[in-house]
Amino acid sequence: SSSYQLMMEVSEFRVTNAPSDLYYLPNFISEEEEKFILDKVYAAPKPKWVQLLNRRLQHWGGSPSKNGMIVEPIPSWLQSFMDRIDKLNIFDDSNVKTNHVLINEYRPGQGIMPHEDGPMFYPTIATISCGSSTVLKFEKKPSEANENDASDLPETAQVFLERRSLVIVKGDLYTNYLHSIEERSSDTVDSTSCNFETLSRGDGDKIERETRISLTIRHVLKVSKFKFRLRT
Repeated sequence: SSSYQLMMEVSEFRVTNAPSDLYYLPNFISEEEEKFILDKVYAAPKPKWVQLLNRRLQHWGGSPSKNGMIVEPIPSWLQSFMDRIDKLNIFDDSNVKTNHVLINEYRPGQGIMPHEDGPMFYPTIATISCGSSTVLKFEKKPSEANENDASDLPETAQVFLERRSLVIVKGDLYTNYLHSIEERSSDTVDSTSCNFETLSRGDGDKIERETRISLTIRHVLKVSKFKFRLRT
């Protein structure tokens, strides 16, 4: 079973040579839990999938929007992993708890353009990787070059996400950077990844991508408990 089931001090998993608040926890889930998650994700009803050009996804907890997320119940199997994240106290505000999970499916060669998760969410995200490893890249937002004391932060960074790992992104790295996954079919393990020293694979190892299911667990700031019906 996972060594993180007890309350853990996340600070010891901080990636020290990352630009800002990046935490990397290898083997956050067990192989059995990984298989369990994959089985549950693929057992979801077909309408739950949203097909995009280069990936498909599922929203759990509701669909975030600027008007507020209408809260939908979260299945207990998924809530148990959210509870485990909540026990790590990843949010600076101790009253904040996770309330949304975005599940992405990336097939080999698929990725995602540089983007930010933005102000709809508390500025902290936790992502569990299942089925495949990948590389998450960060690049500083152009407009932030000389604002918010971000000028001394590096322009780019990347973190290698192993299968079954948890990565936590917060602070400057959430607010002042865009993040992306390059469209390619393999990744190379080397010191360009800021968490290189904690990785189980050796320098120069080339790892073929398989289909990756990521669970991005976070807190939507504005929620509504009720569905409003428009009068016609």
